[in-house]
Amino acid sequence: MTEKKGKVVLTTGAFDILHYGHVRLLEEAKKVGGEDAKLVVIVARDKTVEKRKGKRPVLPEWERRAIVAALRVVDEALLGFEEMDMERVIELVKPDIIAVGYDQDDIEAQLRRLIEEKGYDVQIVKMRRYGSEDLDSSSKIKGRIIENWRGRS
Repeated sequence: MTEKKGKVVLTTGAFDILHYGHVRLLEEAKKVGGEDAKLVVIVARDKTVEKRKGKRPVLPEWERRAIVAALRVVDEALLGFEEMDMERVIELVKPDIIAVGYDQDDIEAQLRRLIEEKGYDVQIVKMRRYGSEDLDSSSKIKGRIIENWRGRS
């Protein structure tokens, strides 16, 4: 009798300043895979973050990857490709499920087209927003830090 392998769940992100929403996203993404799921996280390269968000991340890519890899829920954390290439990521990771963030509509649409075009047997799951809406992104947290710092003057 062959041992049943758990599902591989893939998710991606910049993870610039790790916050509660990131941790909950990763926990819930792994749960989507069921028992014995493996969570693989692709951490965006500095160049990709700058291209997508218009500014460089605060933490360099190797630090962001190391921080994500250190989380108990994460089985493997890899840096993305220099040029964002979800086809290469799917070929490398071979996920059963791709969990996309609530704010990744463009990536979700790109993935759906790619999966249909290539005939990949991959399910896409849209994750919800986690945490308080006023601090649910690294950009909002940076803004709050600046606001608090300026308020001290």
